[in-house]
Amino acid sequence: MKKIIGLLLGLLVLSCALGVVFAAGEPRTLVVSTWGYNEDQFRKNVFGPFEKENNVKIVLEVGNNGERLNKLKLMKNSSVDVITLAESYALDGAKAGVFEKIDARKIPNLKYLYDVAKKPVKDGYGPAYTMNRTGIIYDAKAVAKPIKSWADLWRPDLKQKITIPDITITSGPAMIQAGAIKAGTAMAKNDSKAFSQLVALKPNVVKIYTKSSDLNNLFIQKEVVVGVGLDFAFPKIKEAIPSAVYVDPKEGSVANRNTINIVKGSKNVDLAYKFIDWWLSEKVQRANALDKLDSPVNKKVVLTEEEAVGLTYGAKVFKKMKALDFSYINGVMPKWIQRWNEEIAD
Repeated sequence: MKKIIGLLLGLLVLSCALGVVFAAGEPRTLVVSTWGYNEDQFRKNVFGPFEKENNVKIVLEVGNNGERLNKLKLMKNSSVDVITLAESYALDGAKAGVFEKIDARKIPNLKYLYDVAKKPVKDGYGPAYTMNRTGIIYDAKAVAKPIKSWADLWRPDLKQKITIPDITITSGPAMIQAGAIKAGTAMAKNDSKAFSQLVALKPNVVKIYTKSSDLNNLFIQKEVVVGVGLDFAFPKIKEAIPSAVYVDPKEGSVANRNTINIVKGSKNVDLAYKFIDWWLSEKVQRANALDKLDSPVNKKVVLTEEEAVGLTYGAKVFKKMKALDFSYINGVMPKWIQRWNEEIAD
């Protein structure tokens, strides 16, 4: 009799366990196209917790902006559900019709974002989940007087002391903006004058870099004492060179939004919206900020001065930034690249 009761109890426990498994169901798969850097930390802060809470398996497709966007354009039935892209590429993708139009009502955390992060939604594509800015980094001990303006890059005392970004990378268009400021004109009105100023800057330039790691190395190896670069490159430079300073030029640093979009034709649109909302949440935004992965765009995130080092953070900083018109820049970029290669990078 005891054996029979034991057997029945065992079957009861097994059936309950199976019931839980069947109730939960097989995990759904969400394919996220993104950059391949800091994957372990993003899994800790973003992907892993979302998987656990939503019975989801996140599969990553990694690569640079151009590669990943071109895949979407070429593949009619892409398996990608969500894609993160820098602003210029996101605008290109929106015009190509490869994204779902965002329904703001399905992203509750959108209301907590700074206006500058919400703006892409008004333009027809996904919000910015983080922002960065291009400014000037310099070694205060190695420069005769403080750098306060984009125009200071042309100072005679900085001959053979500067590195600038290549036109093709995220911070590249900021150089055309700097040239336009030095020329006293608007970029869109007279880019020829901007390029003429960049030609005049060449005696001050040691090297044109194509990766943030190159910018770091040029400072650390003391090949340069001034560099135009993204804010997130600064902490490593500061760590190696305590006298290094990051400057938002008085004319404004150049803003860049990293956006998150839902791919048109996704079979997991509901899950994609949930994932975007999760990434924009105070919890995730704060975790990424503390790990120096992303700058927070959720206004509810509060950081100390020390925690904010190397990040684009706070209303005051956002107000100082100048957003570039990528609807214009994307149209002229092929011409700019050709001219850059002929006149600046030669």
